[in-house]
Amino acid sequence: QVQLVESGGGLAQAGGSLRLSCAASGSIFSINAMGWYRQAPGKQRELVARITSGGSTNYADSVKGRFTISRDNAKNTVYLQMNSLKPEDTAVYYCNAESSPSELRYNFWGQGTQVTVSS
Repeated sequence: QVQLVESGGGLAQAGGSLRLSCAASGSIFSINAMGWYRQAPGKQRELVARITSGGSTNYADSVKGRFTISRDNAKNTVYLQMNSLKPEDTAVYYCNAESSPSELRYNFWGQGTQVTVSS
């Protein structure tokens, strides 16, 4: 079992910055990758950024060059640095962890943190 707790959401102006944090606890050694997803009203949940245990990353096209995902393995924490925020970034952001303790695969989710960007 993995527990994820997000923090850092809030209100920002267009062009501003926020940093989201996600702290993992539990069976952390089984985590293969972590990522951030977001869901805006009326839209499906989408991948924002993902980082593997080896450090490789990928991003949604809409956030490339603006957002950066990083991971502090010593603190079992993943971050999402969000720069040059746009109103279109407004959504609930969810932390995700992919776990494979055996042949089975599991996904764990945080409770979400609201990010609102005003014009």
